[in-house]
Amino acid sequence: MSISMYRLTVPMFQRGIASLKTYLDKAEAYAEEKKIDPAILVNARLAPDMLPLSGQYQRASDSAKFALARLTATDAPKFEDNETTIADLRERMAKTEAYLASFSAEALDGSDLREITVPGRNGSVVPGIEYVALFALPNFYFHVTTAHAILRNQGAPVGKRDFLGNF
Repeated sequence: MSISMYRLTVPMFQRGIASLKTYLDKAEAYAEEKKIDPAILVNARLAPDMLPLSGQYQRASDSAKFALARLTATDAPKFEDNETTIADLRERMAKTEAYLASFSAEALDGSDLREITVPGRNGSVVPGIEYVALFALPNFYFHVTTAHAILRNQGAPVGKRDFLGNF
């Protein structure tokens, strides 16, 4: 039995975006409860050379949209990477969700064999299935996981169930 490229991508990205939205709700409630400026959370990072929370959201969004664009040989929408508030990040997630929802299973038919140039890998070209399995999904979940870790590090009450989401 094979899995469709649609099932391997769109629902996976949608699930991760849903987790990121849950984190925003929890971060906002945490900031209100602790009487801290939400900008502290948006700008928090795990290490000085890592992107802040806002950057993790931007890269997760980009990872999802660019993966689907590459697989379907289409152009992804351009987002400015200028989010500075929780509301801005919510809006970014909503735009990403809308883009993800625009794909049908048929749009990804045959993309498992489409040759994809892996970004940042010296022009490496791999079949779509390898691109998704070995780069696109791990990259996307790296940023979702890092957003989770940043919020936990700041004391926000996010946990494993928030990461896994609903079944």
